[in-house]
Amino acid sequence: MTSSRRTFLKSGAMAVTVAALMPKHLFAAPAKIQRVGLQLYSVRDAMAKDPAGTLKMLSDMGYKYVEHANYIDRKFYGWDAKEFKKRLTDLDLQMPSGHTVMRPEHWDAAKNDFTDAWKATVEDAAYMGQKFVISPWMDERVRHDTDLLKRTMEQFNKSGELCQKYKMKFGYHNHDFEFTTMVGDMRLFDYIMQNTDPDKVAQQLDIGNMYGRENNPISLIEKYPGRFVSMHVKDEIKSATNTEGTGYESTILGRGVLNVSNVLKAAKKTGGTVYLIIEQESYQGIDPLECVKIDLQTMKKWGY
Repeated sequence: MTSSRRTFLKSGAMAVTVAALMPKHLFAAPAKIQRVGLQLYSVRDAMAKDPAGTLKMLSDMGYKYVEHANYIDRKFYGWDAKEFKKRLTDLDLQMPSGHTVMRPEHWDAAKNDFTDAWKATVEDAAYMGQKFVISPWMDERVRHDTDLLKRTMEQFNKSGELCQKYKMKFGYHNHDFEFTTMVGDMRLFDYIMQNTDPDKVAQQLDIGNMYGRENNPISLIEKYPGRFVSMHVKDEIKSATNTEGTGYESTILGRGVLNVSNVLKAAKKTGGTVYLIIEQESYQGIDPLECVKIDLQTMKKWGY
């Protein structure tokens, strides 16, 4: 994740990422269907300048699924849910998931209920046909306050219950800090996995964000079989600027140090992974739209 992406999330901009509410038995079995989509943050500048034209180009490339990273004041990229859904439908695009940061303030302790803002987030996601409402960030104050962290895990599970009413699931998306932050003698990543209900909270494993902290996504997939119904598919290279803080940055699939193809095989066999979401945040001088076109072509060569 680039520093701009971190700033984007920290500032409270809304976003969400993806998959289908699977029957329990499928979580323990190899995934039967693989759907390849794109996290729209990969083409954020183009989406900011010309969202309609950018979505058309993605559809023409062969993308069928997208994941949003822009939900602000009940609008997706400036469109309300009704208009955005129409635009996606007209392009034969579906949005099974999206990224929206859920914060402690979205829970009203006095009312013992979620705020209207979070309820609206879930309602709009359901209208869009999403299956997952994914929070892609955790405030630093939550990470280092054990009591607040415990309440946040409860909030995650309660959000899962709310999403279930709309036949969706709540989800969490990792970065790198989950592997360096300790909760007692346990990594934050493991704490999250062990304190969220798999029936209510999905995990979206970002195999690129962790690189430089935890370099073996296959071991995580084997440790928590069936828990990663969605995955952010990335490749990584050494970063000259180290803007992501890990010493690595994302690159075109197949051109980096990650053995992405083997990870995808493990995800399909053991992870319960159904949605494979391409995300590239750094481009090494290549146009981002050209990058995601090559990324999709590479996924097809790998059989996805």
